[in-house]
Amino acid sequence: MTDDNTLLATLRRPSLLIRAARFGLTDYNRTRDLKRIMGAAHGLTPTRVIDGLIEKEALFEETRKKGDATYSVARHIDVLIALMAEARLLPRGPQSV
Repeated sequence: MTDDNTLLATLRRPSLLIRAARFGLTDYNRTRDLKRIMGAAHGLTPTRVIDGLIEKEALFEETRKKGDATYSVARHIDVLIALMAEARLLPRGPQSV
């Protein structure tokens, strides 16, 4: 498994998508939103959720880049919001002194 923090730190997306996702963070409700996005919310650790969200986000990004008519910017932003919110729940690595 790839280090989730490293993977998230290297994720590059258009600034408008990122700004929209940051704006939506205040309304994120883990139970409600994960049930809608992932199909389940209870009993999932942030690490497991992030792994699934990264896969979903990669599919949205691929669809966006292709210019596919099935691409949904709203759903892409929903996944990015969840990804950012769940990343905040990850344990931090050792702090350097």
